[in-house]
Amino acid sequence: MTQQNTSSVDNRPKNYVGSSLLFFSIFFTATIEATILFSLFWTPFPIRYKLGKFWCQLMLWIMKITVGLKYEVEGLENVNPNQPAIIFSNHQSAWETLALRYILPMQSAVIKKELLYLPLWGWSLLLLKSIVIDKRNPRGALKSLVKDGTKYLNEGIWVLIFPEGTRAGARDVLPFNVGGSVLAHKSGYPIIPVVHNAGDFWPRYSFFKYAGTIKVKIGTPIHTQGRKAADINAEAEAWIRKTMSEM
Repeated sequence: MTQQNTSSVDNRPKNYVGSSLLFFSIFFTATIEATILFSLFWTPFPIRYKLGKFWCQLMLWIMKITVGLKYEVEGLENVNPNQPAIIFSNHQSAWETLALRYILPMQSAVIKKELLYLPLWGWSLLLLKSIVIDKRNPRGALKSLVKDGTKYLNEGIWVLIFPEGTRAGARDVLPFNVGGSVLAHKSGYPIIPVVHNAGDFWPRYSFFKYAGTIKVKIGTPIHTQGRKAADINAEAEAWIRKTMSEM
């Protein structure tokens, strides 16, 4: 008999004002940013990317002001901006989708096809060279990931992947999908593992955000040349699980 996952109720005081201000800040500024970005579709990619990165920086600042949510990063010495890599991060929140774009070098994020249906927002994601996959077609999704991911890596653009495929609960790590490791195996580019505890302060599916300091740890590169995808995946998942348990 399968045991049900019963998470405890969060009894922390609810910050209604701060959480509301953050929500509306994200909504309105994202709409403005997407509109500007879409109007600048003709500009070189680095210019469009800098606009998106600035918005992420602005959101991190607004989080600090409205709800007292800060962050600290350990392991930046493991990041070589001149060596493109594949970022493997655990996925607990919406926070890391913003923060990692600001903290780490220029990158292409893997996104699901449904996001493209969002007017302006979805269209602007294409202008940031996102890798679009259709989760209903696993074979086609893997093909797109390898094809577009290798192309961007060869252009010097990093690739951000959440190998769990969906958001996990705080402190949880879900089994890894193998797609990112197949990309690493075929392209030969290293993996940079990243772990964070954003779910403790910005829980998945929760309107409320809580004051505190999110910890981000960046691991040493995982070399992938000449290795099987399954072995690469196992090493990355083991590091993220171990590091998460130590936070």
